[in-house]
Amino acid sequence: MIGRIAGTLLAKNPPQVLVEAGGVGYDIDVPMSTFYNLPATGENTALLTHLVVREDAHVLYGFATEAERAAFRQLIRISGVGARTALSVLSGMSVNDLAQAVATQDAARLTKVPGIGKKTAERLLLELKGKLADVLPGAGGASGAASGGGNDVLNALLALGYSEKEALLAIKALPADLPVADGIRAALKSLARA
Repeated sequence: MIGRIAGTLLAKNPPQVLVEAGGVGYDIDVPMSTFYNLPATGENTALLTHLVVREDAHVLYGFATEAERAAFRQLIRISGVGARTALSVLSGMSVNDLAQAVATQDAARLTKVPGIGKKTAERLLLELKGKLADVLPGAGGASGAASGGGNDVLNALLALGYSEKEALLAIKALPADLPVADGIRAALKSLARA
């Protein structure tokens, strides 16, 4: 499988880009979050990729971050959610927003994405519950609580029996540079006050 492509960005036609690597031009479908962060045409770029093989086509999907690719892979595992729908979700909201919507079971947030109705949103929330916590730390623009030691604090709270929603709310306000042990103490104090 093709996991990464690095080369010259030849064309940008949303949601598709053309990247030349080793003399071969690859058509790659990307979410808009990746598309907006691409360099100008003619410059070098690198994308993490996921290859979808269908009976009638081989389609390459590209992502700027590991978090986007991991979220995409979780989405396409859901029955009835294809690669196009997954790309639409990631174009309509960041990985961090998706993870928070799943943690808080906020279907209204998902239905704002074009092509996602109420039933699909509810199925996504049900199927993704507990599966995006590992994706959250790598999400671009994630808060300090969702990066670095915040993931350890989150995992500790989950291990203590708190729900993902409670744990995410408890670590939301923690500073990014807080040591893990202090983060756990502060999160437990905020949970005790709630």
